[in-house]
Amino acid sequence: MSNSRLRPFGPSRLAGPGQPVYICGEIGINHNGELENAFKLIDAAAEAGCDAVKFQKRTPEICTPRDQWHIERDTPWGRMTYIDYRHRVEFGETEYRRIDEYCKEKGIDWFASPWDVESVAFLEKFDVPAHKVASASLTDDELLRALRATGRTVILSTGMSTPRQIRHAVEVLGSDNILLCHATSTYPAKAEELNLRVINTLQAEYPNVPIGYSGHETGLQTTLAAVALGAAFVERHITLDRAMWGSDQAASVEPQGLTRLVRDIRTIEASLGDGIKKVYESELGPMRKLRRVQGVVVEAANVEAANVEAGNVEAENVEAENVEAGNVEAENVETENSKAAGEPVSV
Repeated sequence: MSNSRLRPFGPSRLAGPGQPVYICGEIGINHNGELENAFKLIDAAAEAGCDAVKFQKRTPEICTPRDQWHIERDTPWGRMTYIDYRHRVEFGETEYRRIDEYCKEKGIDWFASPWDVESVAFLEKFDVPAHKVASASLTDDELLRALRATGRTVILSTGMSTPRQIRHAVEVLGSDNILLCHATSTYPAKAEELNLRVINTLQAEYPNVPIGYSGHETGLQTTLAAVALGAAFVERHITLDRAMWGSDQAASVEPQGLTRLVRDIRTIEASLGDGIKKVYESELGPMRKLRRVQGVVVEAANVEAANVEAGNVEAENVEAENVEAGNVEAENVETENSKAAGEPVSV
């Protein structure tokens, strides 16, 4: 993979230039510790046409600062300490076994962002297609080394990080198996702080690495703009209802919006094309009707070549159509074509 901008997501899917955008619905902890909520979110992502859903996996005792363990807070389940809350919203192996089975039934991938080395080992019990590094973990070299050792594709989010920090993380992970995601780590992020042109900056800085986008904004327009700028991977937080309890809910996309987002990403993909200007067969009819003056450059031969190559129409038919339409005199077409071929022209 060293000289390629394509990354495998499981045995049958690639992400990168020339491939369909890999679309991930980030469930995170928006399930609020309820397996039924997770199943409903998986349903919403599968029905919308997402490629994957993503969770977050933590070992609470490692990821929660000890001085915050016994701080009490109000939750939908009553008042509890912060460490108890972290356990309340964390899924264990039993829940992830059921999630794994459910995603297979629905034909959708799942993976997670591990926040500590123990969580990497936990996720390796499953045949996940990739791992994700949360922006907050970009500076955790121990975690990055553990992820690199899995040999799986690693998605690296770059929010709250400087160019030097990103460069160091890439050096720790190695560039062969990573996909970089531009992100702004504010929830929700302001449009004027999204700085989507960083996608192009990262493409130039890391020419052998596919670049994606992890969005935390409200609305869909800016995520679609990221695709137009070349994002090969897109991730948005998803929720059943933005009014639900939880810090990520307000910056998440509800099921109907997710369906529109996936639909519009696929439309943008189809519309971007290959960047080579051509005359389409569908334009020939309007050209005959609307172009009053053929111009000094007769492009019949070029139109012929493009259409014949596409298998749309025989070269002689293009010439005949132009002559029949009165756009060019037959002898002019012959003259121009002879000149282009370097043949002597009779006058």
